[in-house]
Amino acid sequence: MRLIVRRVRPSRRQMKNLTAFEIKTGWRYSITATNIRHMWGISGSQHAQWLDVLHRSHVVVEDRVRCDKARGLRNLPSQSWTVNRGWMLAANLAADVEAWTRLLGLHDVDGLADAEPDTLRYKLLHLPARLVRHARRRVLKIPDTWPWRTAFTTC
Repeated sequence: MRLIVRRVRPSRRQMKNLTAFEIKTGWRYSITATNIRHMWGISGSQHAQWLDVLHRSHVVVEDRVRCDKARGLRNLPSQSWTVNRGWMLAANLAADVEAWTRLLGLHDVDGLADAEPDTLRYKLLHLPARLVRHARRRVLKIPDTWPWRTAFTTC
């Protein structure tokens, strides 16, 4: 087992979660425990920096799990396995649709390409628009003053 310790200056957001030792020294420490010694076929994989990057890239997975819990996986609706399985399937489908929407439609929009689910819900899905019929067509009327109009129409 290897322990990799990383020392960085804490950001303003992290200041409230520091330990007494970290406050005293002025550094924030993060410790990674790993049993990876060397990955065959990958040069440099025995170095501590490479292993640190490998473990820090896993934060994306943990962030997705946190967003999925915010989307509805935290509280399953039933005691029944079948109902909960359907609930999880619907929540995972919603996560996939949201990810593809970000990837294909919002990749160049600042603030929405990597937004949280609540932010996307507020800015894109709560659309202040009217669906009207004119000349046998349906037209979506979006107010010109809505700040995310171009992001929605582009997406």
